[in-house]
Amino acid sequence: MSDLSLLEGYVDRSTGNDPPSMSFRAMLQLAFRTWPYFQPMLKHLMVLGGLMLSGIVAGIPAAFVGTDLFYNKVLLGQKLQPLQATVLFVGDEYVTNEARQLGRQGTSAPSNITDNSHLNFPSGVDNSAQPDTVSVLTQEQRKTVRNRLIIWGIVGSLFGALFGAGFWYYNVWVWQSVNQNLRVAMVERAESLSLSYHDNARVGDAIFRVYQDSAMIVNLIQSGIYTPISAALSLLLGLFVVAMFDPWFTLMVVVVVFPVAWLSIVSTPRIRRRVLANRIANSDLTSRAQEVFAAVKVVKANRAESRVFDRFSADSIRALDAAYFLRLDMALITLVVGLLAGSTLILSEYIMVSWIIDQRDTFLGALVASLIGFAVWNYGAYRIAMGQVGGFAFGMRGLLGIWMRMQDLFLALERAFFLLDIEPEVDDPENPLPFPIRVARVRWHNVVFGYNPDQPILRGIDLEAGAGSITAIVGATGSGKSTLMSLLLRLYDPNSGRIEVNDVDLKDMAVDDVRRHAAIALQKNVLFANTIANNIGFGNPTAEPAAIETAATIACAHDFIEAQSKGYNTELGERGAKLSAGQRQRLSIARAVLRDAPILILDEPTASLDAQTEQRVLTNLTTWGKDKVIFLITHRLSTIRNADQIAFLEDGRIVEKGSHDELTRMENGRYRAFVEAETVETSP
Repeated sequence: MSDLSLLEGYVDRSTGNDPPSMSFRAMLQLAFRTWPYFQPMLKHLMVLGGLMLSGIVAGIPAAFVGTDLFYNKVLLGQKLQPLQATVLFVGDEYVTNEARQLGRQGTSAPSNITDNSHLNFPSGVDNSAQPDTVSVLTQEQRKTVRNRLIIWGIVGSLFGALFGAGFWYYNVWVWQSVNQNLRVAMVERAESLSLSYHDNARVGDAIFRVYQDSAMIVNLIQSGIYTPISAALSLLLGLFVVAMFDPWFTLMVVVVVFPVAWLSIVSTPRIRRRVLANRIANSDLTSRAQEVFAAVKVVKANRAESRVFDRFSADSIRALDAAYFLRLDMALITLVVGLLAGSTLILSEYIMVSWIIDQRDTFLGALVASLIGFAVWNYGAYRIAMGQVGGFAFGMRGLLGIWMRMQDLFLALERAFFLLDIEPEVDDPENPLPFPIRVARVRWHNVVFGYNPDQPILRGIDLEAGAGSITAIVGATGSGKSTLMSLLLRLYDPNSGRIEVNDVDLKDMAVDDVRRHAAIALQKNVLFANTIANNIGFGNPTAEPAAIETAATIACAHDFIEAQSKGYNTELGERGAKLSAGQRQRLSIARAVLRDAPILILDEPTASLDAQTEQRVLTNLTTWGKDKVIFLITHRLSTIRNADQIAFLEDGRIVEKGSHDELTRMENGRYRAFVEAETVETSP
């Protein structure tokens, strides 16, 4: 295990290329692009927003009233406002004299009222002996207020717990549904892309984009819209509350905004670099993990575990460093803002305590007093104001944190939409023609193709195959055999030339329609961790059990399937590891047969079969495919001899065509030389 250094490479990796462009306009454009994935859940999102807004509207007044009741009424003994008495279900004897007079007279509070509500008379003192302008609760009244406040607290806590649990579950369901919409769209687009993209892209990168980058859409509304708006509203409300106590004090608090804004602007490019490095490093790590597990047999066979571990460890450390350095930068920036917030809070506390000592009037004293009793600066006013100042100061830190997380959010969304933005090279025509009901022939006419157009693999291919015939595609490795069949499935489109079915160009048909009418059994047998029946029925999930058994019988797989512990319901291991290579190959053939498509492509269909089984399979396929166009890609002479037509490829060209007997009679023929070479190699 390599030693991990906390700061090694921190400075070096903080520099590099210019940060990726992510203007506010680009953020808005990305946000608007997510609309199709939010739209199905729009009603639920509106309900969530309404619940959150209701919580804010109900919670803030409740917090004010509760704070005033506890600090000013229970602790200091001040009498209640009418609204508070109503909430606590107590009589008029708990209400201040001024409030009762206002209620009777219907007039506003006189400006000359002396506020002695900060006084707290000791137990046993007769309140009736005090002037009418003094409003003080008795000890018993204070206990009553305390007890009923506790009861309200318990009721509120129980309701909050139940509401919070339901809200959390509903919230998770809504957001995961939105994420599901984007993930499905990304996988659908990835599956629709031609193989030219997948040939050059790492599987792990696509996995990371689908699984990790797409998850940021969940945070778009939460972290990108709901949370900033909620935080901004809370800050503005806090400023309004503080302004009611003293507007000059509000101005002093607002000054903190300027250094925080400057720090945000300066630090954003660095955070973007860190975010992108983190995403790329973790994508590489995912790709490395996928490659390691996909090639585990090769690794073990070559005793390469240590080399694989070293490579994985290096990628893992790189991903760890990228994530750590990103969070370190965010923590340092947040620390600076926290120091500013703390300094503001300390200064504010000093000023407010001095105002309490001087019994300074609040700015909107009479109005505030008519609601919650803060006509002058007292302990309750101090608690409320300090809470709002602290919320504002540290809320600025929270907003900066949100801004930094938004850089990660939008860069991740940009990576997710990169996959959606790739246009498939093979797509449907504007008005696709239907696939022929009956396939009479398949024809390649002067087809040229190369994965890189400057390096063609197929050069001027001309080939025709009719229904009821078997055409063997033969040639050396790399001659273009599999590529030729890939064009027939429209996995790629030719650079020039035409591929026709009954004289209709494949490009004039829908991709899905073409592939629905062509089945393929690959040399690399891809099986899934599922039952044998479901593996055979993968291309035809609605197939009846009888049809599955028939396809397995044609592929000579029925007997060994029945010998399994649960027959067709036997669960296979990962990639069909419980079966031999020949058994996996026969399941692949059965899967293609079950499709019952008019065109069948068999890529090295019998490479892992013994000679006897091979002949049985080919005989069954010949009988079954009397009305179908069958293509065989093979090197085995025993398979080739049974073909009606042989096309011999060399350097991307069909240099010879004909039956086995016709081609072997050609002097100095390419196919004849191939047969002689194969005969020599296989002779004892």
